[in-house]
Amino acid sequence: MKEEMTDSIPQEKTGKKRTKVSYTIEFVIYIALILLCIFWVPEHIVQRTVVKGESMENNLHEGESLLVDKVSYKFSSPSRYDIIVFYPYGKDVDEYYVKRIYGLPGETVQIKDNDIYINGEKIEDSYAKNAMDDAGIAEEPVKLAEDEYFVLGDNRMVSLDSRDPDLGPIKKENIAGHVFLRIWPLSKFGTP
Repeated sequence: MKEEMTDSIPQEKTGKKRTKVSYTIEFVIYIALILLCIFWVPEHIVQRTVVKGESMENNLHEGESLLVDKVSYKFSSPSRYDIIVFYPYGKDVDEYYVKRIYGLPGETVQIKDNDIYINGEKIEDSYAKNAMDDAGIAEEPVKLAEDEYFVLGDNRMVSLDSRDPDLGPIKKENIAGHVFLRIWPLSKFGTP
């Protein structure tokens, strides 16, 4: 026996009509998410920053856009050679610098004849664009406290960094985050 195929009749939708209240709640949730992404995420998770000045050349240049991870240093400590964003005069002052970490908490830093010594041993310095004409406060050994970092710009001739007596070592509480990605220009997209 042949079975006959019949066209199935579409079933009526069984869902209820949405009310104005449900649309309003959905709208409020979307607005809250947008505001969260605009204000909270850059303050606490990831922030975009733009390089100003020449202190990190030849690695970072004026006008390049970077993404700064603001979370990882809450769970781990910065490492030697990390590029960081920090507030040189505290978080109350709306000014920040981008530099590279050389000295870690508890270490002794000294600069002799353009070489960097950590705890008396010369370390690799492949990021420097040029020689340092001034060792600043690091001409004599600088003992870092348990919450301090010694930072240098890659362009040593123009960089205002931990060698300067007014700036000196950077406290961990003033580190905003770790630079993990260059997003502009697109031709240089990637890790700095």
